[in-house]
Amino acid sequence: MIFLELFVMLIVILIAAEVFTNALEHLGEKLKISEGVTGSLFAAVGTALPETSVPLLALLAGTQNAATNEEIGVGAILGAPLMLATLSLSIMAMSVWKRRGTQGHLRPERTGLVRDLNFFIVAFSFAAIAMFVPHTLVAVRYGLGFIMVMIYFIYVMMTINASEALVEEGHATEAGGDMFLCKLGLPNNMPIIVLQLLLGLALLVAGAKGFIHGVEEASSILGISALLLSLLIIPIATELPEKINSVLWIRKGKDTLAFGNITGAMVFQGTLLPAIGIMLTPWEPRQEVLLGIIVTLIAAMWLRYVIAKSGIRVWHLLVNGALYVTYLLLVLA
Repeated sequence: MIFLELFVMLIVILIAAEVFTNALEHLGEKLKISEGVTGSLFAAVGTALPETSVPLLALLAGTQNAATNEEIGVGAILGAPLMLATLSLSIMAMSVWKRRGTQGHLRPERTGLVRDLNFFIVAFSFAAIAMFVPHTLVAVRYGLGFIMVMIYFIYVMMTINASEALVEEGHATEAGGDMFLCKLGLPNNMPIIVLQLLLGLALLVAGAKGFIHGVEEASSILGISALLLSLLIIPIATELPEKINSVLWIRKGKDTLAFGNITGAMVFQGTLLPAIGIMLTPWEPRQEVLLGIIVTLIAAMWLRYVIAKSGIRVWHLLVNGALYVTYLLLVLA
């Protein structure tokens, strides 16, 4: 029954992703904004919000076992960027591997992707440094948390400011077809676009929640600890299904939207959530946590390196997937 539930929920998530991305394309087209803003801000934050509730609920309204709540909170905060920078990018590349080949090019708009990765690498480095700041230096820890919040604010401003020039250069968001609700006879206007967006997001949340329930049941059978559950299982259950948006976009040739959906979520979840973790949890360099941060930064810096050197090919992102497998082998060993 557990596996049947997982299968049904994945179908719901696939349908929801189609509904959500279809509406988002029309929203971006209607607002005359770049694919960078649509992918890195709207899609990334919209699909990351449901998962964001996991660490927040664990830390602010969890069970009476504070230590377990903190483990779940820290694991979920750091597990999401780890999964996005490694497994999500790799799966996205594998979805077009047959069509484009191992040496095939992936062509997202360069400036937006470089901005996403630069901001993420800087912010996540601050998250790593904060683990070694003694708890007696409360002002320093809170200061680092505030800096990370400001990093995201500056990132949002820069992404929006770059939109107009990118639209003029031909990187405007364009819808690939009619909006689904319009096929039922409804007009293509802002209220209907918002309605379809909310419908898609609601289906995504419902599908992800059902998927989480199934994964938690499976993990309890396997006897996985709270920290490993939150580092490995929760991000896969909450993040990965909703990043199917990126698979759908890249298969349609919308590489900028596909990458932005992932790297924008990396910036969102690599700044605001670690800031909360630094201020509300012990945030200590435990072995599996520190290793996760290192692997995440290596994956992000590898992608940043290949962009600067020769552009992204399909096999480059398979390296990110290999980094995730390496992390799994190390922590489970």
